[in-house]
Amino acid sequence: MTLDTRDLHRLFAQIVDIESVSRNEERLADAVQAVLEPCGHLEVTRHGNSVVARTHLGRAQRMIIAGHLDTVPVADNLPSRLEHRPDGDYLVGRGTADMKGGIAVMVQLATQLAEPVHDVTWVFYECEEIEAAANGLTKIAAAQPQWLAGDFAVLMEPTSARIEGGCQGTTRFLLTTHGVAAHSARSWLGHNAIHDLTPLLQRIQAFPVRRVMVEGLEYREGLNATIVSGGVAGNMIPDRAQLQVNYRFAPDLDADRALARMRELFDLPDVDFEVLDLSPAARPGLDRPEARGFLQAVGGTPGPKYGWTDVARFGQLGIPAVNYGPADAGKAHAVDECCPLADLDTCAGALTTWLTNRAPTGEI
Repeated sequence: MTLDTRDLHRLFAQIVDIESVSRNEERLADAVQAVLEPCGHLEVTRHGNSVVARTHLGRAQRMIIAGHLDTVPVADNLPSRLEHRPDGDYLVGRGTADMKGGIAVMVQLATQLAEPVHDVTWVFYECEEIEAAANGLTKIAAAQPQWLAGDFAVLMEPTSARIEGGCQGTTRFLLTTHGVAAHSARSWLGHNAIHDLTPLLQRIQAFPVRRVMVEGLEYREGLNATIVSGGVAGNMIPDRAQLQVNYRFAPDLDADRALARMRELFDLPDVDFEVLDLSPAARPGLDRPEARGFLQAVGGTPGPKYGWTDVARFGQLGIPAVNYGPADAGKAHAVDECCPLADLDTCAGALTTWLTNRAPTGEI
């Protein structure tokens, strides 16, 4: 398929209809690369199924605009369809919210903005929806770190076309209790490992969930049991039980301190603690000059990002980053995933203002 960059809404539908579930982004990456390579103002490179396009205009600053090409699995929600609703037109289908609206805006602007006031790096990357080791940004940072050099980054995750700063950190861990197996008719001969989960669940319920102000934005934490398993038969005392827990922490904590809090909370005899994953939070960075310029161009009141996004990866690279893109994040991964077309127009207009006019000076 040849992407048509003249009409943003048509381009959006074309991109959505190229199925690109994680690890299957090749066809979409090919289409993006094919439409960018003829642009004389762009140097286009590729790593796996990630495509990077850069201007080299000698500007004082370089801005990065990034979005992932992959989606979660299709659930009988492709091809896309247009719906006319009382509040406007929506495109419905897998990837419309997370995050092919952002990809469509990026593709159109990358082809059209030949003389931006900043040098721009457009990053279309693979495998965001699966394990961190497969993430395209991680792979590029390891193999070609110079491709991600920049002063400020915009990650086009769905935010309903409003700026969201930073992101929560997250860790998942597995708590395992151990008992003694026995016949349930003679339960006193055994020890019930499932019952030993009770104090763990009580600690989760009693945990003081914080609301934390970080650089003017309020982040809410969350500690939740997400998966419980144990037992092998209905007439047997279980000798092993497991509880999977997810802790979403505010960006005032680094990842090591957040994990230490959890180890301390669940430090009980005969309870094994196994870390399944750990991803750092990202501070908003809205006080940085580059972020202030973006805020001035886009307008509106920024909010916090609930959830983890790749702004944290940019933070680890020393690049301040914000989330800004079309669609409601609450529709991400839903069967009726959708995006209002007006959000695309808003985001395209705001980014064009930012990239073609120097932001006025002054306080936000």
